[in-house]
Amino acid sequence: MIYTTLLIIAIFQGMLLGLVILKSSLFNSRSNRYLACLLFTLSIKLLTQVFEIQHVFTSYPLLRFIDNIEWIFLIPAFLFLFIKNRTNTTGKSRLKNYWYFIPFAYSAVLNIVNDLDHVEGVYTIPESGITIISILGLIHLALAVTFIPFLLFYSYFTIKHLKDSKEKKWILILLTIVSSVLFVWLISALAGLLLDYDISSTMSILALCATFIIHWTAYIGIYKYKLAKNKEAIYNFLNNDSAISYPNLQIVQNNTPQEHRESITADNLYFQKLELLCKDQHIYTDSTLNREKVAEKLGISPGYVSQIVNTITGDNFAHYINQYRVEAVKEMISDPEYENDTLLTIGLESGFTSKTTFYNAFKKVTGQTPNEYKNTTK
Repeated sequence: MIYTTLLIIAIFQGMLLGLVILKSSLFNSRSNRYLACLLFTLSIKLLTQVFEIQHVFTSYPLLRFIDNIEWIFLIPAFLFLFIKNRTNTTGKSRLKNYWYFIPFAYSAVLNIVNDLDHVEGVYTIPESGITIISILGLIHLALAVTFIPFLLFYSYFTIKHLKDSKEKKWILILLTIVSSVLFVWLISALAGLLLDYDISSTMSILALCATFIIHWTAYIGIYKYKLAKNKEAIYNFLNNDSAISYPNLQIVQNNTPQEHRESITADNLYFQKLELLCKDQHIYTDSTLNREKVAEKLGISPGYVSQIVNTITGDNFAHYINQYRVEAVKEMISDPEYENDTLLTIGLESGFTSKTTFYNAFKKVTGQTPNEYKNTTK
């Protein structure tokens, strides 16, 4: 009873944390989406374990379709893509992300074909078909013993590109824990298949390890803020504090005369803070961003925001923000991850509000239209 309760709590927490990562602007990023999918996958595996314990599959045989799919193939894929995107090395790899899911797709199709015969009885596989299924099963086994270890080792190689030592440390711990669980699962599964060994107790222990992974990821993600580049925003979110602080930057709350004592040069503290907000927190992706919102974050007046931007950059506030948006568009155009997205979609995701605004700003900054720029990068 206690064991089942622990699994159910972990399932709920994994699903909830996955939804938080996907829906909250504080956590949502390309890398964290893969981590959310990893948590969903672990939750599904734990759910099948609970169904097995509660004999749900006996009462509802159709659920065997879920149980027989090898969700385990998704775990190294999602973990690797999380690390890969976390290190910002996506542009260096020519291998499309969907290739990492081919073993899972192959496994799922093979198992569904089997289940339509053995579980649902839709048809009966003939003798010749059974031989083919057996051969495909051997390929499935070969994929398991090669794909899973390879992708895990490749993940260790990818981590070296992380520049933040603290971030590298916690991701390395996560990878080590997940890798250990997967290797034990793989060895146990092979022992059960080849030696007819009862692996139920081992799988129960691995399920507990999966609950630990979910709990630990939640702790790191929410309380240690490691899943977000915008750690200060999360701190303020948790502590109901609207002020965002940075080391060595003393931001003044409200509009006081002190804001005008700062020298309006490139080393102006408020301008440095604004640069950090754009470069680290990507506030320009907010299509409703205006001087008032920025002023609130900086703790100064909207007029002073315009003054420091105009004085230091020689541009108005709108053009200053649009330059960051244009640079984001250029990076996304060059990134294979977005090659199937339309230019308008990329522009809107970068913070522009319409096609006209996007094209005009891009032309003003680069001297080319987005289409012309895209053609020159091919």
